[in-house]
Amino acid sequence: MGAFRVMSAFVEVFLLCLMFAYCGARDLDSSYVTCGSLVKLMNTRHSVRLHSHDVKYGSGSGQQSVTGVDSADDANSYWRIRGKPGSVCQRGEPIRCGQTIRITHMKTGRNLHSHHFSSPLSSHQEVSAFGENGEGDDLDVWSIQCSGTYWERDDAVRFKHTGTDVFLSVTGEQYGHPIRGQREVHGMPSPNQNNYWKVMEGVFIQPSIDLFHHDEL
Repeated sequence: MGAFRVMSAFVEVFLLCLMFAYCGARDLDSSYVTCGSLVKLMNTRHSVRLHSHDVKYGSGSGQQSVTGVDSADDANSYWRIRGKPGSVCQRGEPIRCGQTIRITHMKTGRNLHSHHFSSPLSSHQEVSAFGENGEGDDLDVWSIQCSGTYWERDDAVRFKHTGTDVFLSVTGEQYGHPIRGQREVHGMPSPNQNNYWKVMEGVFIQPSIDLFHHDEL
């Protein structure tokens, strides 16, 4: 069973690499998260990965639920990093700290979203997945809060919702049936230890030669 799981994970990443024509490695010169990259994001306080699936909330907006999961090998935890509507985010371009982006769920094509509904368990602000084929509305936009010039892969960063000013957070509440054990993901009004996220597994698009002038790239 262990060997099968390792092989399945290898095949999954290999197929993603074929989709994106580049599989990033940490010993490359670039250590940035870039436009078009496909990543898993882990909440550093609770060690769960940002996750979604075609299960809708039974209250609030009724939109597709967003949760946190312990598993590192679930394909439903992959998210694509994209530019906000109407802006140019060139494939492979490093994401700047403070830049506004969309975070699109790979499997369902819906965007990470928030709005003035209460979350089901904690009564913080609901976070959902919204839209079709990567297109939703202006409540799909988040800004990257980090300390340097660019979002580095090893950074712990915050995601601030530009429409309502909440931070993407996890505080530990767990769902029951049908998503037993998964954690609630919600928006909190203030920055704290519950809203730090770090890139884990992923397929990273290589920055272009023109951006960094590195011949070896």
